[in-house]
Amino acid sequence: MEETKSHIVLKAENLKVGYRSKRSETCIAEGINITLNRGELVSLVGANGIGKSTLLRTLTQTQDALEGAVYINSKALDTYDALQLAKVLSIVFTEKLISKNLSVFELVALGRHPYTNWIGSLSDTDIQKVNYALSLTHIEALKHKKCFELSDGQLQKVMISRALAQDTDLIILDEPTTHLDMYHKAYVLKLLQKLAKETGKTILFSSHEIDLAIQLCDKMIVMTPEQVISDSPCNLISQGVFSQLFPTDLIQFDEKTGTFRVNK
Repeated sequence: MEETKSHIVLKAENLKVGYRSKRSETCIAEGINITLNRGELVSLVGANGIGKSTLLRTLTQTQDALEGAVYINSKALDTYDALQLAKVLSIVFTEKLISKNLSVFELVALGRHPYTNWIGSLSDTDIQKVNYALSLTHIEALKHKKCFELSDGQLQKVMISRALAQDTDLIILDEPTTHLDMYHKAYVLKLLQKLAKETGKTILFSSHEIDLAIQLCDKMIVMTPEQVISDSPCNLISQGVFSQLFPTDLIQFDEKTGTFRVNK
């Protein structure tokens, strides 16, 4: 396991993220250094509007970095073409599905697009990968259901299955627990923890569920107005990082319990 964990899947060096126009540049965060190893579950947390989505878009080449570099499997992100990138990185964003008339199997099978021929027909290997992805998320019974028939929690598992079927080393999810109740938030994050351990894939997700992330993640990336810091939850707690996330007039972080509490 130590040998597996030592393989660096994603690395960001001196990254500066934000927006650039012809006349100006807006920096959201800078000096970002991140190293994610194989088989790690990693959460990206921070207050609303701090720039989590901007950082994720930069790490997935959806948005250009202002400075610095990102590497996947020691290869610079900007040197991948679209097909090469789709074979090492799968993304689950929170956008609405274009068509919920697809069956669960059909939607998960879209994850095999980087490997199918120009007609898009599935080989026996592709079908095996899709069925395996369905089994990993325990939704084989939903295989023939239409996506419009699913609950939000079920649909989220389908989207995770699609990423698994894509068979990449790195999976990045933007707010995978949005619109889910407390039970299903915990269920989805626990599922991601299980998948990282069982498949050896590196899974990075942004979330507001900081308490759950502290309990379940191998590593966390914390964005504050002053810095972006990455470390294990225990080290981040001992460094007092979570106490910097929010104004302390209403909520405070309890280092003993690893949870936030509302001031009375």
